[in-house]
Amino acid sequence: MSRVFYAKPEPLTDVTEESILQHPIECQCCRQPLRSGLADWHFYCPACSYEAASLTPSINDESNPVKPDEVERETGLRVVRQRNFVKIIERVRQLCDAASPRLLEVGCAHGLFLEMVARDFDAVGIEPHREVARETAARGFAVREGYFPSALQADDRFDVIVFNDVLEHIPDLPDVLRACRDCLNDNGILVINLPDSSGIFYRLSRLLARIGIRGMFERMWQLNYPSPHLHYFNGRNLQQLISAHSFDQLYCARLDSLVADGLFDRIAHTKEYSLPVAYLMYAAARLSIPLLGMLPADIQLQIFRKRGQAHTPGGVHDRSSGRAGDQTGITPGPT
Repeated sequence: MSRVFYAKPEPLTDVTEESILQHPIECQCCRQPLRSGLADWHFYCPACSYEAASLTPSINDESNPVKPDEVERETGLRVVRQRNFVKIIERVRQLCDAASPRLLEVGCAHGLFLEMVARDFDAVGIEPHREVARETAARGFAVREGYFPSALQADDRFDVIVFNDVLEHIPDLPDVLRACRDCLNDNGILVINLPDSSGIFYRLSRLLARIGIRGMFERMWQLNYPSPHLHYFNGRNLQQLISAHSFDQLYCARLDSLVADGLFDRIAHTKEYSLPVAYLMYAAARLSIPLLGMLPADIQLQIFRKRGQAHTPGGVHDRSSGRAGDQTGITPGPT
């Protein structure tokens, strides 16, 4: 049985009046003012522990300082994503009651999820990266190039909308969540998996950043990437944000963050590190894999239903892969 950690997120800095931002940036979850964090681009909410970055996405900008190798990246992530997608698809099949369900994946990348879900759903993807979108469409997948929701037709409606490691990259979440509600049919399902700020790797990166070792923290935020992370949530504040936009939580669980297959490609795909450093990072990550099931999860999954439909509210925790509610601070149902 997995160990359960009951850890309250520690404050990122001492809270003082001087640390309050002078410009009006609010928490996405509880609308409180954000305070300065561990870098000039990093901010946090002392009320709910939400974290934000004032970084600017530069998708399709060839001048970006970090140019990920998309082939190596896809190879490095393929196995861990396949494992996680199997869990997600199985759960969504159980929760979606539409006769001929239509599914939208926002940020479909190379089409792995679209491929895996095709047997059970009429699946459509949206992908903003021009080259990736065209290559995925050329392989026969229904892909719209652009951004959600502008890439959709006015009458597009879906039974399921999925964000696989995407929501944390989107600047204006309230507008996107309102669009999700508008685009979902009655009883529609919203699926979100993304990094968890309560996870062991992210917490370690913060600890190192406090003593001046910032490389891991910057990598966790994907600093200088074409599409950096703009948000970090724990289980509770993510549920708070989504519930405030008229969704009820149905399910939450932890997902795998590392597997051995593809791990070196995942580390090396940006060419940021010399070969010796990349191998050292690989060895450290590889050795950590057996311990991860006993530690706070770095990837969380939450599934919601559009509110106002006939169903029984209240979340379900997947106990087969650890008690996700205890790992991420999620409580069953709306709090």
